Formats: sequence, structure tokens, C-alpha cells
Amino acid sequence: MLVIILMMAALTIFGGDKDKPFRIDVDPAADVVLVDSAGDTFAPGQLALPDVVSYRVTGPEGATDVYARADGFRYDSAQNAVFGRRTVNKFLDIENLVLVAKDASFIAIMAVGMTAVIILAGIDLSVGSVYGLSAIVGAMALTSLPPDTSGFVAVVVGLTVCLSVGGACGLANGAMTVGLKVHPFVITLGMLAAMRGLATVLPQRFFNTQSIGGFPESFTRGFFKLGLPLGDTTIYPVPVVIMIVVAVAGWFVLSRTVIGRRVFAIGGNETAATYAGIPVGRVKIIVYTVTGMLAGLSGCIYLGYLGAAETSAGSAYELQVIAASVIGGASLMGGRGTAVGAVLGAIVIQLINNGMIILNINQSYNEIVMGAAIIVAVVIDQTKQRLGARRG
Repeated sequence: MLVIILMMAALTIFGGDKDKPFRIDVDPAADVVLVDSAGDTFAPGQLALPDVVSYRVTGPEGATDVYARADGFRYDSAQNAVFGRRTVNKFLDIENLVLVAKDASFIAIMAVGMTAVIILAGIDLSVGSVYGLSAIVGAMALTSLPPDTSGFVAVVVGLTVCLSVGGACGLANGAMTVGLKVHPFVITLGMLAAMRGLATVLPQRFFNTQSIGGFPESFTRGFFKLGLPLGDTTIYPVPVVIMIVVAVAGWFVLSRTVIGRRVFAIGGNETAATYAGIPVGRVKIIVYTVTGMLAGLSGCIYLGYLGAAETSAGSAYELQVIAASVIGGASLMGGRGTAVGAVLGAIVIQLINNGMIILNINQSYNEIVMGAAIIVAVVIDQTKQRLGARRG
């Protein structure tokens, strides 16, 4: 949390300002006149733009507002609106803050599941590919629905298909890891390639395209991209709300349930957990399955927010998801991590991405910075463990 506060403060101070356009809709019953330098008034269209000094808008109740052209205001009679520009902080602009939160939500939802996997002393390299495959299959199902499908039906279909695909992939990861007794790094690396291949082949085979869209409006703007006005800006809070719900659920399961305690016990010492009677294999399969379902959930949100699925969806997301978990406090040695920390780690990652854009840093350096962040987080974690062992 302290890192997030410091990063936000730094971006606020060093990010600079920008001119932001805004729009003021004029009441259809209002009287709009153009004023020249002599104070004479003209109807819209009767005075050349260079001669306009200000726009005077008188409402039906007699209230008058004057907008000076020298201050950047412009009246558009076709849209019956006054357009202007104001200076805002690049980082603290509400649209930018909402963008950071929205982008973090896709990663954070998967990072909650990844954190549980890492607590088990495991790893899942396939989350990005599972995310992409879930989105592709979900898109294929949604395009088969009529355009006027009700929101309830569309959302249920989308969630059911995406969660089922993600859960099946996660179940396969867990079952092969436990059944074949192969390290999850190898299993999930293979699944990464296989699921990415399926995500590429399916739309080309059935739709002869690399992008699938055309979902019912009730699924996109009716739910996942439901807009709420906030001043002169429209925000889309559904992804962030779902992220918060997943974080709270993850916190509750990991800290207040039997299976949560078993996850920590297995990650702390799998041999001791086995002798204690904990069904290690079953717990691992459940955790990997839930992680796959969360990847599917994130893929469904992606469909609803963007209104289409591409074969490249989720590419390299595994790096960001693992980084979010590790930066959020999960130990790659197992036995430690929190769902809330995963969400905070995802926010840190998006602040890094956003900061590089605001500071005009080449985005080609993004993955370099991300890799460095993982290394630093792991080094700090290892150092803390060594210091703790010496003090003990």
C-alpha cells in the first residue's frame, strides 16, 4: 500500500498536466447568441468565427451563461452544445484513474487464483492462454444468440461457457500435476502452448477470422460495460466491482476456511501436511481448477467490456499475473500470500504501465521493467526469510 501511495504521488508530481476537452449540452429551449467585440449579438451562423468574442446562453428560466472564445470555448449549433478545454493533471484525471482500475481488474482477478497456487508452492504458466481460450469459446457462444437476447440470458450464457472452459483447463492442470507427479511448471508450460494454439485455430476453423464480435447489446453495454455518469465523464465500474468481490471472496477462503488453512499447510511443508491427513492431491486439483475458473471469469469480463475476442487475447498475461502475486507478497517458496496483496500487486503493475505512458517512456521497455520488478520482489522476499531465520 505504501508503494502504491508513493507511486501515485510521484506520478501526480512528475506526470505534468494536459488539456482535456469537455462538452456542455445546451437546453433545447435555451436562447444562444454570438457576441462580437462591439457587444452586438447575432444568431448562430450569422457571424464569422474569427469575429466571435463569446457565446451567450440564456436558459428558459432566464439564467445566462457566457462562454468566451478566448478561453477556448466553441459553440456547435449542429450538436447544440458548447465545447471547451480545461487543464487537468495527467494522472489524477478521473478517466485515467478509472482506466488504471479497470486494467488492473483483469489481472487482479487471475492473480487471486495464482496467489493460492503459489502458496501451494506451485505455479501456473497457462493463465494467459486459458484466459484467451475462454474468451474465444465464450465469444463463439455469444455470437449464436439473437441480438435482442435479454441481459440475464446473455450474461448467464457468457459466464457459464467461460467459467466452464477455464475450469476444465484448470482441472486438467491440477489432475496432470497430481496424477502424473510432474512439476506444475512443465504441465502448465505445455498447457500454455496447447491452449494458445486452440485459441488461434478455433476462430480460423469456424469463422475464418482472428476476431469474433457481434454480441447482444445486453451483454456489453447492458451489463459488463454499463456506464455511469460522473460529472462530464462516464465510468464503467463493473470490472472493478467484480475484482473487489473476488478479492473479498479470496481473502475469506484463504484466511477463514478449512481449505484455506490446508493450502497454507501444504505450501509450508507438503510432507508434514500429508502425514497430518490433509488430502494434498485433492486440494491441489481444487486450487488449480478455481484458478482456471478465475481466468475464465476475467476472459468473460474482457468480452463484455470490449465487445469482441481476438486470438491474441491474454498473450503474455502470465507474466503480469505472476508479477502481481509476487509483488503482492506471495512467496515463490510457498506458504505465504494474500488475496488482497494480489490485488494491490496488480494495481502496482498497472501504475507502472500507466506511469510509462504518462512519462512518455517507450512501451518496448514494459516487459523489461516487469521482469525487473519480479526479480526485486523475489530478492526482497528471500532476504526477509533469511533475516527471519537468523533472528529465530
